[in-house]
Amino acid sequence: MVEIEIGVMVGQCLDRRIPDLETLISEVAHWERRRNTDKARIKWLFNVERARRDLGRAYPTPIMRQPLQPAA
Repeated sequence: MVEIEIGVMVGQCLDRRIPDLETLISEVAHWERRRNTDKARIKWLFNVERARRDLGRAYPTPIMRQPLQPAA
């Protein structure tokens, strides 16, 4: 999710040369306030099941194991 938000920020806020750190901090703060006010959301193209089906190596199905039994 972080990578997606950084990509959005670059496109909406940092698409030009920023002259100094003070301007950068101000621009990012303004962008962040606007995103939060708008309640911006990520539109996911995958759900967990589809990700496991299409990208199985990256999203393996977890193996369910029996819970450990307490020592006698």
